[in-house]
Amino acid sequence: MSKDRLFLFHWNKAEAEGYANDLRKLGWEVDLEWKDGARGAKAVMQAPPDAVIFYLTRLPSHSQATAEYLRQTKALRELPLIFVDGQDAALDKTRQRIPTGIFIKSQELTKTLEGIEQG
Repeated sequence: MSKDRLFLFHWNKAEAEGYANDLRKLGWEVDLEWKDGARGAKAVMQAPPDAVIFYLTRLPSHSQATAEYLRQTKALRELPLIFVDGQDAALDKTRQRIPTGIFIKSQELTKTLEGIEQG
């Protein structure tokens, strides 16, 4: 039985596929983007998932710009945007740009997603 759908952004293909596979093992349906934030945002808009995950460990500015674009889209304003890990400066800047984001450490992701699934 499949859980809800997620969309994952991470700017390294091998790592993105690893994160997505871990989530799939837990029963999630996961789409991902590692190369083009605009292409990923378009995919999110065409078929909104239950949550979008951004790993801030690589190219956090790409994640920030993509998340801002999604937040500006009226239909996606309530979509949970989950930001995982990242350095202090990247976290601070992302919190300023996306104050409605959910900011967690990677070990908290499963519990956070369970809360979204029940919501």
